[in-house]
Amino acid sequence: MDCDFSGEHTTGSHAEERLGALFDSCYPRLARYAFARIGNRTDADDIAAEVFVRALESLDSYQERGLPMEAWLFRIAHNLVVDQLRRGSRFERADEDEATLPDSPDPARIAEERLMMARVRAAMTCLTKDQRDVLSLRFFGELSSRETADVLHKSDGAVREMQRAALERMRGLLIP
Repeated sequence: MDCDFSGEHTTGSHAEERLGALFDSCYPRLARYAFARIGNRTDADDIAAEVFVRALESLDSYQERGLPMEAWLFRIAHNLVVDQLRRGSRFERADEDEATLPDSPDPARIAEERLMMARVRAAMTCLTKDQRDVLSLRFFGELSSRETADVLHKSDGAVREMQRAALERMRGLLIP
């Protein structure tokens, strides 16, 4: 199901039902985005849940501006992530504990994936803050460049250029 919202002004339980449908479809992407930025799964889940609490509290004031409501939700998530990082709550990006490992007959594949993600996270620290934001929203949040631009208050062209430069830098760091 695509994360979208018609922007119609609705009231009462109907609006809450529509936000509930967005919760089911967008929550995993919001949590992935937050996790990519802060590196702690529990805090990322808390941020994704808080997005919907704040959205519900502000639902009456939401106005469609040519982008789906999903961009509004990611803007809320972005602001929450920035607030957490400003508070100095940066966490060591430790591996997930054993309890969260998926059941797999191939532990070598799991180990390879963990090592690759650790390399990607380390390489992302070499990017500018804006480049990290763009890559996180585009690839972990799965937003379009236009939606990313709206979340970051930048032009679509600026987002595409930051993405190009960030990917070029990441390639240089990850591919020998």
